[in-house]
Amino acid sequence: MVRTTLEICIDSVAGFDAAIAGGADRIELCGALSVGGLTPSPGLAALIVARARAAGVRIHAMVRPRAGDFTYSPSEVATAVADAQALVAAGVDGLVFGAVRGGAIDEAVTREWVAAVRAVRGDIDLTLHRAVDLLPDPVAAIEPAVEHGFARILTSGGAVRAVDSSGVIAAMTRVAAGRIVVMPGSGVRPDNVAALLTTTGAREVHASAGIAVPQDDALVQALGFAGPGLARTDTMVVRALRAAIDA
Repeated sequence: MVRTTLEICIDSVAGFDAAIAGGADRIELCGALSVGGLTPSPGLAALIVARARAAGVRIHAMVRPRAGDFTYSPSEVATAVADAQALVAAGVDGLVFGAVRGGAIDEAVTREWVAAVRAVRGDIDLTLHRAVDLLPDPVAAIEPAVEHGFARILTSGGAVRAVDSSGVIAAMTRVAAGRIVVMPGSGVRPDNVAALLTTTGAREVHASAGIAVPQDDALVQALGFAGPGLARTDTMVVRALRAAIDA
């Protein structure tokens, strides 16, 4: 039986350690998961790459220059290119990126970004991320993703939780026809991951495995140092996900 890949997104060294202890197969390295993930800092990337080498796991790093939508200005594209090249130089195994404009994949930005990255490392593993969930029809992302050489698409099928749009994800998998991996993510938990995999036919799945971090200091929140959605990766949640997948 082929093992289903469990990818865990993390934004700290502690998160990496928890994910590996719980049985993660691959790591998506981000900064600021509370806003859906941003480009990680150079220092964090260096620390995680070293840990990943020791643990024998692959690291894919998010490239997202700011929070918000995925329609980028020229200066933001330049930032995304520079960040991606720096992350490749730091030793990551893959990159995660997406750009959309006018209800479709932004072909010009995607082409520019992919070419710049592949000029540094031709075999870098690329994931098209949940920018596709802003499209009127996420299935329409399959063909451009294949044409631009992405290895996989991370998607919730356009829903807040992937399990609520499993039919769309299944349709994406059918259209992909083995040319690209369709990886469900968002709201994936131990109590729904098995059903999600069965319904979609996916062989890779993405989760944060986080538990909420309470903010007890009202001043921290009042001054804007912490917003909603703060969480930390939990080893027991990762372990429960792995058990549910393997069962």
